[in-house]
Amino acid sequence: MAGLFDYLQWRGDLPFFLIELNCVDMLVFSALSYLRFEDIVPSEFNNTVSLESVGKKFDLLEDKSGRFRVEDDLELLYAAAKTERFKNIKLTAYRSVFIPEEDTQFSAVTFIIDDNIWCPVFRGTDNTLVGWKEDFNMTFQDGVPAQRLAAEYIKELHKFKKCRIITGGHSKGGNLAVYAASKNTERVQKRIEKIYNFDGPGFTEFLLNDSGYLNIVPKISTYVPQSSVFGMLLQREETHSIIKSNNFSLFQHDPYSWEILGNGFVPESELTPEAQIFDKTFHNWINGMTIEERNLFFDSLFQLLVTEDTFRPRDILKPQNLVKYYKSLKSDENIRKMITSEFATIAQLARIIQKESNDSE
Repeated sequence: MAGLFDYLQWRGDLPFFLIELNCVDMLVFSALSYLRFEDIVPSEFNNTVSLESVGKKFDLLEDKSGRFRVEDDLELLYAAAKTERFKNIKLTAYRSVFIPEEDTQFSAVTFIIDDNIWCPVFRGTDNTLVGWKEDFNMTFQDGVPAQRLAAEYIKELHKFKKCRIITGGHSKGGNLAVYAASKNTERVQKRIEKIYNFDGPGFTEFLLNDSGYLNIVPKISTYVPQSSVFGMLLQREETHSIIKSNNFSLFQHDPYSWEILGNGFVPESELTPEAQIFDKTFHNWINGMTIEERNLFFDSLFQLLVTEDTFRPRDILKPQNLVKYYKSLKSDENIRKMITSEFATIAQLARIIQKESNDSE
């Protein structure tokens, strides 16, 4: 089964002037955007560094801990930096904003193909609870902080350089790219040629009825794996392409599991039955709640989960934290009512995911 590393072997010797930018190239950029480029990639648009140089600088770092999401991201950097196709790509304007008290997790970096094609790419959700909380806020807010920062980032690029803009991202990064294009002026939108959304969630009714969003719908290419969970959350107007993953259930969100053929992805005809049931169940649940109820529910949920010992999602399952959750449910009637009132739906969603995982074994 061919993936991103196979693509580098197949197309790595072909520069962009021979084979133009495609969806797989943008997925490579999206995966690389998860790397922490502090002190390696300039933060302003007027300075650049080549991908080859970035790879060498990463290799020289004595401590790489905290610099990557998964090891594949780092290995992808090293592999891409050695190819003719990618090594001369320039990187610029790396930004990273993390403000826990404001539920803000945002990062972006721009890949420059040549003087006329610039590709701002937005990082998806990181492995912190702050990042996950901001994702949930998308279900009831008309623009979370990361979305607004993404819109400003695109606007700043447009002011700095009159070029063709091709943007995108994986997971929340895809959502940010769509939002950023939607919330800019028609003049900026004309510069944006394409928006790649790789299994990123949709939007609430706030954006779906926005004229700016409707203007850019034809430019959006959305890809979701056949058992997509994240990419089918909320709603969208653009059509989506279903593609093949060699993993199962939630793990299909991993871009390294997506199967590649030539310059594109291996297509699938439809979502799995379990994914279709999940999609219907989740939408019925969310649509049955008012905006205020969504806000209260997710705030209550995170009030329960976040303690001084929880920073990353995996910390939630630590035994000492499970004890604290139990005590909180016993002592706080409001939290207990909110959590238990939605428990049946959450349990149903969990059973759907579990069934799909068992079927794939």
